[in-house]
Amino acid sequence: EFDPELFLVLFIPPLLFADGWKTPTREFLEHGREIFGLALALVVVTVVGIGFLIYWAVPGIPLIPAFALAAVLSPTDAVALSGIVGEGRIPKKIMGILQGEALMNDASGLVALKFAVAVAMGTMVFTVGGATLEFFKVAIGGILAGFVVSWLYGRSLRFLSRWGGDEPATQIVLLFLLPFASYLIAEHIGVSGILAAVAAGMTITRSGVMRRAPLAMRLRANSTWAMLEFVFNGMVFLLLGLQLPGIMESSLIAAEADPNVEVWMLFTDIVLIYLALMLVRFGW
Repeated sequence: EFDPELFLVLFIPPLLFADGWKTPTREFLEHGREIFGLALALVVVTVVGIGFLIYWAVPGIPLIPAFALAAVLSPTDAVALSGIVGEGRIPKKIMGILQGEALMNDASGLVALKFAVAVAMGTMVFTVGGATLEFFKVAIGGILAGFVVSWLYGRSLRFLSRWGGDEPATQIVLLFLLPFASYLIAEHIGVSGILAAVAAGMTITRSGVMRRAPLAMRLRANSTWAMLEFVFNGMVFLLLGLQLPGIMESSLIAAEADPNVEVWMLFTDIVLIYLALMLVRFGW
């Protein structure tokens, strides 16, 4: 049986870590205004606009759950972006901005979802100040968690080189565990594990940990990560594709069992929401 939580922990941290590792820090900082505009403002606009659309178009869904569904749909996915677009298919500047947005908009989407669910359950009253504070807590906390775990990894590498010799296999195993450690620690303390994995990858590049590592370790690490990224990307799309028939079947059964819902309305709502998401993004 497909377990979304297990899927998220096994596949997403290493893939986002690899994307953060490959992201040029200088270009990321140069386009920071565009990236954070897309990652924050566009997500908020999408949640509000698509939330009202879902509330209007889908009968029986209250407004707050509609906002929660819109919060799930609003962030773009870094793994899907890198897997579908690939290298060299669009201009480098635009690709850099889209990759930066996909890496950073997790925090705003998570905060919107958290507040919508809490308000729907009656455990929280929404305020702009509270949402802003929660966003900075989730985002900055996740980035700091990734930075600290990467720093500890660098210290561990130096310790192993000094006392245990330059053993590439051990160092690569530690490197492979780094995104999982960043993600799990961040989630445990209540901040964004996804941003922690991204920050860990970017810190590895910026801090020079890999540049100071032995040549044999760098060569093996690059080839190993290239292979893992290819395999994991393929498994992600394969596993998600295998879930589609079951999701469609259960949705059709539920629609047929509800006298107030027609099957054609289900597909119409899906197409309408998808087109609205595209319209909001292109309009922005």
